[in-house]
Amino acid sequence: MTAIQWLQTNSPFPSPRHFEQDDPELPDGLIAVSDSIDEYRLIAAYRLGIFPWYNKDQPVLWWCTSPRMVLETAKIKISRSLHKKIKQVQMNPQWEIRIDTSFQRVMESCATSNRKEQDGTWITAEIIDSYVQLHHLGLAHSVETWYQNELVGGLYGINLGKMMYGESMFTHVTDASKIALAALCAWCVEVDIQRIDCQQETSHLGSLGAEPISKNEFLDWVESHIDLPAPSWNWNKSVLCAYNQC
Repeated sequence: MTAIQWLQTNSPFPSPRHFEQDDPELPDGLIAVSDSIDEYRLIAAYRLGIFPWYNKDQPVLWWCTSPRMVLETAKIKISRSLHKKIKQVQMNPQWEIRIDTSFQRVMESCATSNRKEQDGTWITAEIIDSYVQLHHLGLAHSVETWYQNELVGGLYGINLGKMMYGESMFTHVTDASKIALAALCAWCVEVDIQRIDCQQETSHLGSLGAEPISKNEFLDWVESHIDLPAPSWNWNKSVLCAYNQC
């Protein structure tokens, strides 16, 4: 058994593969705590399959959940209505998929989105600052759905090697976030990113095709894909041709 570690400035994360919590009063998956977060600690965490999730009035809580929710990019569920919407986006030049043009706005929109299975937001100002720095390093990315030159939906995540960590989505127009996710999945298939980490199990993610896998299977996947060459994030809505011939 292992006690939850309070990480100091240069403390390494405990190995999530071998971590077993010894306090039954603490939630499963919590493996470390710190009083601060920055882009370098985030990189170290994601390389081990660890992610931060905490509320504004808490210290930084670091997690490696089991089971782990993942979406196989070639198996995203496209409903009949979403398929129709994707075709509309393809045909109408007023709809665009843009990459990394408004990263901070996407994060801020995710932070203020109401979610059925979530009370409040974990995307604090501190989180936004740290992920924006990751974005400046070329490791955090946004996929943005635009209509009539307005940002109407999108998502953001972390790409290290051939690992894609999905973080959060938002929508101001029906299906706008799902369009961004469909575009991301189609692009991921093109560049051989086979899975998107979705972290925690929710009914919404399940409806899109995500499924839980064991922690060890997930960590095996991380170890075998984290150091592969990362693809170039330079693409647009043409990837949606994967769902409808263009």
